[in-house]
Amino acid sequence: MLLRDLARSLNVVPDEAVWPNPELTGITHNAAWVQPGHVFVAIRGARFDGHQFLEDVAARGAVAVLGEGLPDGVTSPLPYLRVASARAALADAAAALADHPGRELKVVGVTGTDGKTTTSWLTRHLLRAAGLPTGLLSTVGYELPDGELHHFPAHFTTPEAPQVQATLREMVAAGGASVVLEASSHALALDRVRGVPWAVAVWTHLSSEHLDFHGTLENYFADKRKLIERAPFAVLNADDPWTAQLRGIAPAEVTYSAEGQHADWQARGIRETPDGLHFEVFSPLGHFAAHLPMIGRFNVANALAGMAAAAHLGATADQLVAGLASFRGVPGRMELVVGPPTGRAAPRVIVDFAHTPPSLEKALSTLRATTTGQLWVVLGSAGGPRDPGKRAPLGEVASRLADHAVFTEEDHRDTPLADILNEMERGAREAGQFNFVSVPDRAAAIAHAIHAARPGDTVLLAGKGPEDTLERDGETLPWNEAEVARAALTSRTA
Repeated sequence: MLLRDLARSLNVVPDEAVWPNPELTGITHNAAWVQPGHVFVAIRGARFDGHQFLEDVAARGAVAVLGEGLPDGVTSPLPYLRVASARAALADAAAALADHPGRELKVVGVTGTDGKTTTSWLTRHLLRAAGLPTGLLSTVGYELPDGELHHFPAHFTTPEAPQVQATLREMVAAGGASVVLEASSHALALDRVRGVPWAVAVWTHLSSEHLDFHGTLENYFADKRKLIERAPFAVLNADDPWTAQLRGIAPAEVTYSAEGQHADWQARGIRETPDGLHFEVFSPLGHFAAHLPMIGRFNVANALAGMAAAAHLGATADQLVAGLASFRGVPGRMELVVGPPTGRAAPRVIVDFAHTPPSLEKALSTLRATTTGQLWVVLGSAGGPRDPGKRAPLGEVASRLADHAVFTEEDHRDTPLADILNEMERGAREAGQFNFVSVPDRAAAIAHAIHAARPGDTVLLAGKGPEDTLERDGETLPWNEAEVARAALTSRTA
């Protein structure tokens, strides 16, 4: 695409007499990522103004700048395209440069606080089981329709608009017919998924999260609600109180319930057994029995959401039943860690992403119901300004529902780790609980719990899940929670 064509697509009228008209190779808002032929988007952020990098991006080979207006005293060494919203322009330009790949896909968006990753993976699996080549873009990474998992280098839930559009184009090139995209509140608020033509929007459940960014729970809800507002068809959780404010927004909708609410898709007779979850489904496709080989009664709701979305895109009841039965879970979501085959009994070790008080309570309650011995939990809380108010509640939930709680680090960044641990300990003490210990180093905390636990006990490693980095004191370190747990199991039995 030529620069003038991009300008017209953004409704910016170029000065034909002044502007050059080079071929564009890409777009970014990160000065360090600029390559020759790129358009640079100068965004005014909370810490930096992209306009301060104009000379730098010109030296790197950028050919034009998008922005909301040059600050006083600043001149641009490159053609400057003034737009109403820099972030919206970043997304619109990225879609245009990728030739709008979402228009060639059926895109299912999934949002909510808890359950959205598992629901995304389930939906992807069910669509593939129905014969629809389907890609996935989630917190765990992204999958092309061939099933190969890739990871984004940056540490965020949904990548920025250029990466979203490039990934969608890659999925089209790989023969994809549909894609399931996990839409975070940040992605919706910051226009990272602007320009994605949703076919289905799925709502899981809302609880307090990311209030450092959104300010209030109502603002958080409003940003997530944008997904429902932009889709022609919505799948809504009747068990979530916030759903009442979502009814009737999309042109068409269905509801689901795993807790006995009146809904289009309902689960009844739920049974948890050693081989997973069994339940009856009552739906627009009829009544049928289902088996999901996963731990956790709450996953029934995720299954219903995935089935409703897949059914809207053409999956039959038989395909849904077969797809559920063959699902093998999500990395870092109630993931069972298997140690070395030594023949010696060991505790059960589970890795889960639970990092909010409600999700931790669900995880611990679920494991309590299937644990014959004692229940251990290892967890931390994020640093920086990210929801410091949840640290004490996490400590309270952990010490109340587990027999033993081990408090440790979890991406504490530049926040003193001692401050975070003190808050978690305070939450436990104020609840009258003293069954905790703090071990600052996460690997050492995991080893402490696994070595102290007995056969028949369960050890839950909460908070990190599938994340492949650990942020500590300004450093970003490689991390694999399951591998750290396997190493502890190996040393335990050595």
